Amino acid sequence: MLKILGKAPSINVRKVLWTCAEIGLPYELEEWGLGTSRTTASPAFLALNPHGLVPVLADGDAVLWESNTICRYLAGRHQRTDLLPADPLARAHVEKWMDWQATDLNASWRYAFMALVRRHSDFTDSAAIAASEAAWNRQMATLDAQLDATGAFAAGAAFILADIVLGVSVQRWLATPIAHARLPAVRAYHERLRQRPAFVSHGATHP
Repeated sequence: MLKILGKAPSINVRKVLWTCAEIGLPYELEEWGLGTSRTTASPAFLALNPHGLVPVLADGDAVLWESNTICRYLAGRHQRTDLLPADPLARAHVEKWMDWQATDLNASWRYAFMALVRRHSDFTDSAAIAASEAAWNRQMATLDAQLDATGAFAAGAAFILADIVLGVSVQRWLATPIAHARLPAVRAYHERLRQRPAFVSHGATHP
């Protein structure tokens, strides 16, 4: 059985749990991280992931970290070409949105989220919060335009792996107390995702 090291409230762990649910994979969730009895700064964890971050996936002797990579691995390992196509171009259209989520989108929301949801003492600068909110809305507008063009999901009419990593990001945007830009396609997308039991169980449970 797969072992996932992390904790369910983590946005990156939820990507992996949602992917497992879509594929129908049993797993054991071993709790690691802040608020649990196991610290990711321990030598045992750092031997698995030198960055000290969750999630980590153990599949037999294989160990992986980086949530989007783990999601790709699971889809490929179980030949779910509906989620991650075998055709190079079709696959690239899925992966470009996954890469965008992990880079440009994530970078935009970090300060505002840490300030307004996590209430972290290092994130109290009002100008930086406002700048992060504005950047976050700009990035989400990019997604809104794409969803408006497809009329359904990130790469077209069908649900794909990128929709998992984008879905948890949309949930975070909606759940964070900021002035949300008017993005009707994003909101319709969120409602569409809510029809999937795996999203309700794992994607929509935390900001």
